[in-house]
Amino acid sequence: MGIKEWVVPQDRIFFDLLDRQAETVTQAAALLVDIVENYTDVKEKVRRMKDIEHAGDEITHEIYEHLNRTFITPLEPEEISRLASALDDILDYIDGTAQQMYMYSIPETDEAMVELAKLIQLSAVEVEGAVKGIRTIKDPKGIEERCIEVNRLENIADGVLGRAIRDLFTTKDAITIIKLKDVYENLEVATDKCEDAANTLSDIAIRHS
Repeated sequence: MGIKEWVVPQDRIFFDLLDRQAETVTQAAALLVDIVENYTDVKEKVRRMKDIEHAGDEITHEIYEHLNRTFITPLEPEEISRLASALDDILDYIDGTAQQMYMYSIPETDEAMVELAKLIQLSAVEVEGAVKGIRTIKDPKGIEERCIEVNRLENIADGVLGRAIRDLFTTKDAITIIKLKDVYENLEVATDKCEDAANTLSDIAIRHS
């Protein structure tokens, strides 16, 4: 990297990386929906999910590397770091839950898992759209609307989780209760992580508009 590239802010580098990271999250969320809706070839799908998670990790590391060597950044360094971390957290929970379903040998998925996975996917799409909006922040209201929608989806996920756990405790199989409760709760946490990313994006939009 030459002295010009080191001194002059390379907006495209950070925004391109964040766009790619958000796209990776959406890709993982789509695969999660496929897993719970078509619960076959689970081992292979979980392997693909791990590949996506590794790709996301590489993007996150690249963002931090650029932060460490770039003198001027298009956003505050802590904003970029927070957003990269929030996106990485979503991906970790999506991947972690898919791995958990396979390791727990969940025999079949159910309506609650499908609902939660779809809420994660919808949230990921909104987050991706908001991430792409911060490149220029020409439409801060549009970014904020996407963030509000993510918050709404997270509230719905809370309700789905509550009903799923209530129904789960009608069974007497303790092992099944433990396994499914873990899966439900981690799926819901993924929506929480989407909300964290949305809150970070909302703060960025407000601060730089």
